[in-house]
Amino acid sequence: MTSPGKKRNSEILKNANLRQTHPRLAVLDALMEADIPITRQQIAEHLSDSAPDKVTIYRVLECLIKKGIVHKAFMKERTAFFEMAHNCSKTQCHPHFTCTSCRKTVCIKNAKMPLAEINEQGFAIKHQKVELEGLCPECNS
Repeated sequence: MTSPGKKRNSEILKNANLRQTHPRLAVLDALMEADIPITRQQIAEHLSDSAPDKVTIYRVLECLIKKGIVHKAFMKERTAFFEMAHNCSKTQCHPHFTCTSCRKTVCIKNAKMPLAEINEQGFAIKHQKVELEGLCPECNS
């Protein structure tokens, strides 16, 4: 019997007109289970022994990004963090909060942020990302 998560991931790939390969399904599974932005290395660790090689994971991520299924949430210390794109709009990603004490990053999915306005000539904002920093509830107590 197919698990609900596997079936959902198969549907995601089918709706995007992508073949349902083991690496694509495995990467989607890792991202769905994480529920926060994770690195390519964390995806590989989640998949453990069945992990495709590093290049295959990058290719899968790039393919899923092009189809709008996954997006690069942010960069931290030259490392890219990826997540499912279903919580974001075409023009704006939900904010991410990083604790300056414990370094934990969480998604702030219910925040509403206005799109930035630039009065400089020639700029056209296509997508907005917001990163927030401060103390998480555990470190703030």
